[in-house]
Amino acid sequence: LQNVRIDPNSMSFSMWKDIPVPFYMSVYFFEVLNPKEVLKGAKPALNQRGPYVYREYRYKTNITFHDNDTVSFLEYRNLFFQPDLSKGSEDEYIVLPNILLMGAAAMMEKLPNFMKFLLSGALAGLKEEAFMNRTVGEIMWGYDDPLVDTVNTFVPGLIPFKGKFGLFAELNNSNSGLFTVNTGMKDISRVHMVDSWNGLKKVSAGQQTSNTGTMREMWPPFMSPTSLEFYSPDACRSMTLVYEQSGSFKGVPTYRFVAPKTLFANGTDYPPNEGFCPCLQSGIQNVSTCRLNAPMFISHPHFYNADPSLVDAVEGLHPSKEQHALFLDVHPMTGIPMNCSIKLQLNLYIKQVSGIL
Repeated sequence: LQNVRIDPNSMSFSMWKDIPVPFYMSVYFFEVLNPKEVLKGAKPALNQRGPYVYREYRYKTNITFHDNDTVSFLEYRNLFFQPDLSKGSEDEYIVLPNILLMGAAAMMEKLPNFMKFLLSGALAGLKEEAFMNRTVGEIMWGYDDPLVDTVNTFVPGLIPFKGKFGLFAELNNSNSGLFTVNTGMKDISRVHMVDSWNGLKKVSAGQQTSNTGTMREMWPPFMSPTSLEFYSPDACRSMTLVYEQSGSFKGVPTYRFVAPKTLFANGTDYPPNEGFCPCLQSGIQNVSTCRLNAPMFISHPHFYNADPSLVDAVEGLHPSKEQHALFLDVHPMTGIPMNCSIKLQLNLYIKQVSGIL
């Protein structure tokens, strides 16, 4: 148990500080095959591209121990493209919805009509189109778009960032905020449990507040086959997985925990999730508060375990448990994860906004 605690004098401290286990992030994109037809009202036809695989290195800095059995730190992530593991290069072009334009249009919906008129004229001058053809590298790490400065000129702060825009531009060489977790020195059952994030005991996602569980790296020892919880800064919420079965990984006994069908259910189908609304169909969770107030939703890939209407709205999705469910295999005696596959899909909510373009 001494090596399970977060103790600078323990053998495992250096492993906790600089995680030696290799992490890989596989990214897939849905290419739109019929963009012109979509603009005329046709159902989008999608083709999954990828994976584009990145080796992820994690290390902790600013480590500060406190008198109340907690330790604070920043954990940084560095991502490096792995061509040999990827199906394609970062130089490949992919046709996607114009994320900035579509997102900005939805964010402008409640602006006064005269402001929409001015913005619409300015956007028309930029010759922005509903779909864009950009490289994987640009989509991931950023590209210059005059739309950002144009929109912020009329509505300062509507798009609250400057410089290049990329889906993962702020993820690489960055940290997820200041975490404070329990060390387990006084109470081993609390080891690795999150005490606060950026000084907050509770984090709001819409009307919901949650900030419990661990950071997905380890859990307290002597686990029971019931459930486990971890906090995800990307989703601004804690997620609870449920026990599915016992097994083994390379000879080590494990408990497998999986996502319940209610994880991303809407408030109507699962009332405890009402705090994450405004909701749409079950199977997608509103994360706009974590995404600069842009209309973003997370789900399982291919809308697995989601309302069938989401799958039927496009062509090319094939949800299956084997390919799209997430799981964690944890050694119950120590709380150390032995194998995991965390799969999430990021979705942009697109709608026609009166007065814009």
